[in-house]
Amino acid sequence: MAALKEKRTCAQRCEDFGYFVWNPDTKQLLGRTLDKWVYISLYYVAFYIVMSGLFVLALYVLLSTLSPYTPTYRDRLQSPGVVMRPNTYGDEGLLIVYEVNKPDSYTPLIHTLQNYLTPYNRTEQHAHYENEHCNGNKYFTQNEPKDPEQKLLSCPFYRSSLGKCSGMDNSTFGYPDGQPCIIIKMNRVTSSFRHCPILSTAPVCQGRLLVNVYFLFFKQKGEPKNLHNIEYFPPNGTFDLHYFPYYGKIAQPSYMNPLVAVKFNSLEKNKLLKIECRVVADKISADNIHDPYEGKVEFEIEIKNGTAVNK
Repeated sequence: MAALKEKRTCAQRCEDFGYFVWNPDTKQLLGRTLDKWVYISLYYVAFYIVMSGLFVLALYVLLSTLSPYTPTYRDRLQSPGVVMRPNTYGDEGLLIVYEVNKPDSYTPLIHTLQNYLTPYNRTEQHAHYENEHCNGNKYFTQNEPKDPEQKLLSCPFYRSSLGKCSGMDNSTFGYPDGQPCIIIKMNRVTSSFRHCPILSTAPVCQGRLLVNVYFLFFKQKGEPKNLHNIEYFPPNGTFDLHYFPYYGKIAQPSYMNPLVAVKFNSLEKNKLLKIECRVVADKISADNIHDPYEGKVEFEIEIKNGTAVNK
């Protein structure tokens, strides 16, 4: 018992550790002889080779079942998302606030639109090909490629289609005049066939996807005025069907999303308005309360003239 309670010095502990690392009497390194180290090393090398092989095999089997063009599981994506430009954010979501008498308040919005529309210049879309399928009222269906090197055609979308909101004739997009433009884009969904409902009463809806603007509510007292003087570009705010279906980035690297521009010509000044732009089409839902960007985009806008005071 006395020997067990004997306190060992630091030098003795270091000597014991040195014997553990290398024991000259038994020729053991870290408690094992050389032949045992060889056996255990070979075991682990073989073990990890087998495990790596199984992992690579599992990846190969998984990837062989996947298409490089179309996602395998798309059941959770019921409707495409809708986004807008300029996309400035406030505390509760998308918010556009500027003062017509202060260029610094709307210049960043103009730059955002100009940069966003630059790829839609004719000089930037040299990879597109005009063809008889780009006629607006029919789907541009193609045979899916079997080789990643095979590329499919895409119908071009030029910013000139956006008329007054193209930024070509009016580089300010109407912001200094209190008549701002916004750009609406529907996110890409691979191999999606969507169109206006057959029972739609809107004549412009037939054979296209339609964008509608709704005024939801107003944060100031009193009813706002002149809300319905709105222009859509292309005419009637339609996405032509020849831009669909989309076959994926690999098959259509030159694909450009079609756009719809909305120009508000007479929004009442100094009132904060909440607006919803909704895509009207078959199989596109805009009623998901958990996703404010599914099938629609909501934003608030206020144009200040620098003279009136909100109450």
